[in-house]
This record gives sequence, C-alpha cells and structure tokens, in this order.
Amino acid sequence: MRAHTCQQCVRGTLALSLAAVLWLPCVHLFFKNNPETFHSVASISPKARQLAARHLQLWTDPALRRRELEKMRASNAEWDFMGRSFLVWSLANMGLREPAAKQNYLTVIDQIIDETLQLERERGMCFFLMPYAKARPYEIQPARSLFLDGEIALMMAARRSLEEKPEYQMLMTERIHLVTERMQGNRLLMAESYPNECWMFDHVIALDAIQIADYLDGTDHSAFVRDWLAMAKQKLVHRESGLLISSFTLKGEPLDGPEGSTIWMVAHCLQLLDEDFARDQFQRARKELGRTLCGFGYAREWPASWQGPMDIDSGPIVPVLQISAGSSGMAFIGASAFHDDDFLSSLAATLDFAAFPARKNRTLKYCASNQVGDAALLYAAVQGPLWEKIKTGRKR
Repeated sequence: MRAHTCQQCVRGTLALSLAAVLWLPCVHLFFKNNPETFHSVASISPKARQLAARHLQLWTDPALRRRELEKMRASNAEWDFMGRSFLVWSLANMGLREPAAKQNYLTVIDQIIDETLQLERERGMCFFLMPYAKARPYEIQPARSLFLDGEIALMMAARRSLEEKPEYQMLMTERIHLVTERMQGNRLLMAESYPNECWMFDHVIALDAIQIADYLDGTDHSAFVRDWLAMAKQKLVHRESGLLISSFTLKGEPLDGPEGSTIWMVAHCLQLLDEDFARDQFQRARKELGRTLCGFGYAREWPASWQGPMDIDSGPIVPVLQISAGSSGMAFIGASAFHDDDFLSSLAATLDFAAFPARKNRTLKYCASNQVGDAALLYAAVQGPLWEKIKTGRKR
C-alpha cells in the first residue's frame, strides 16, 4: 500500500513538474502587451491616462489624499515629497503632449508646488526628510538638503517649460543660486542631502534643473556641469561594474555602491547632461541589473560585484533571483527613456501579473505599490517631451 502511495506521489510530482515546465513559460503571454499600451512616443498611453486620473483624483479629493499621504509618511516622509515631484514632472510632460489640456494640468501643478513650498516654509526641510536628518549637524551651514532643493527647482523648471510663471522664475533662480553656490563651495562640487551624505540621484536632478534654467533664462552653467561630470566619471564610478555609485561623503568617499533604485533614474537624468554617458550607464545597468525570466522582467538592486544592505529604497529583496521592487519600478523609467521596448514590455507584464492593478471609474492604481510608486510609473509612461524640448532648444 505504501509503495503504491509513493508511486502515486512520484507520478503526481512528475506531472506537476512537467506542467510547470510547459505552463510557466506561457503565463506571461496572458499579460504581455505592446509596449505602447504603457509608454507611447506619439501620445498618452491608456495606462498613463488611467494612472494620471487616479493622481488627479487625489489632488481634488483632500480626504482621499490625506489617507494616502498618512500611509506613506508612516513609512517614509521622503515618499510624500517624491510623489509630488514625479507627479509635477509627469503633468508637465502630459501638457506638452496635449496643449488643449494644458490649463487643467497647470492648475494641479501649481497647487502641488505652492503647497510643497508652504509646508517647507512652515514645517522646515525636515518635514520631508527621514528622521536621521536630525541625528547630527550638517557639514555645510546653514543646513539645506540638495534632495529638496534639486527636486523643487526641477518642479518649477518643468512648470515654466510648459508655461512661464514670473513668480516661479524668481523662486527658481534663488534656489538654483543656492544649489550652485553650495556645490561650488566644495572642491568636488558636492552638496549634502543628509548630514555628510550625498546622493547621486539628487545631484543629477539638481543639474537637470540648472540645465533647464540655462535654457529658460539664458544663463550659462556649462563649465560647472562639465566639471561635475568629469569629477563624477573620475571619482564616483564603481570600478567593477562601471556604474555610478549611489551615495558618498562630501570628500567623495563611497557610502553605497551602485543601486538599481538610483541608477535607472540617474541614467535618464544624464540625458540632459551627457547623452553618451547616459546611454553608457543605462546599457551597463541593463546588463548588470536587468533580468527576464519566462517573459517577466525585473531588476536587481545591486550588480553581482557589489552587495549592499536592504533599505527603504530597495525594499525587500526576493532571495535567489535578487528581485528588488524599488529597482524594478525605477527600471520602467530607464527602459522607456532609452526605448528598450523588449525590456519595457517584460516589465509591464510583471506589473500586471504581480502588482495587483485595481481599476475603478477609469482610474488605475497598483495595490502592491503606493502613491509615489504609481507616480514614478506615470512619469515613466509619459516622459520624453520635456527633455526633447530642452535638448532641441539648446541646439538652435
């Protein structure tokens, strides 16, 4: 009897194994779509419209927005701030694609920027930072965070690129001056986001804001940008992978190596600063971090030559495959920015399979994500027009 039962178990196991071998490679076909259903070069894709509708709903329904922000701020106050930034950048791109809807987008953009500036003014910069911002004094005084200054400057730059607003011109000029002054005050052209902690993500965003300021206002920071790029290539590249490191001290000492939750956005931002270097960084990230398994795309947080600690940015790392939710989400930005349609399509298949999309009244959110995650996905789905406007304008 036992032998017969064992034989049944063996047969059952073999049957399940065979079914898995035959079935798993086909599962992604139920979720795979043309990449243009996520990111369309010529228009706004269906998913982008649904994601945008959800975010616009949050900014027209105070109670709904408060619930979403309270959930995020319980984990990380940065997410509240970054959700605002990604949404403003997204709406600016959408306004450039759809001039007829521009005023609707401008209304929400201005609401976000004005509320963000008010909160920064009334609550202080630490309102949008993690608690360790208060653990010790900033090296550069008075204390400021490049994380905030750079993203706020880029929010205003994106808004002004869609339509000029004199009030933001003045505020943006002041913020750009503060950024450049503090970076130039350091021999390596670095500034803190947290006490003696500098982030590559924040530097390239600040530099993009400076580039757009040059385009809008006729200023010229080209020598400054050129010097920063030369420094970064010399001192902030991980030797084994060739990828830019994620964080470092004011002396250029590495704190973290290359991270997927950083490098995909960094490569995209570099497109305004040095297109060849940008593509080099994306291609290296694609090789070191991008993966596809049975048609489903994902991204690692670290290359094989570097192993860092899990943190709030990486999220939990799935063992064996080393899947990082943070890196996988940001990989959408890299894939769409560099027109890697195969990778983008495989990432989108994973998103629809594993992130639990919820649709209601023509809105879309991903239940495995949150407001900032969905805002980053929206940005990945609509980015392009703003960068093209700045690059084309510079070439004239």
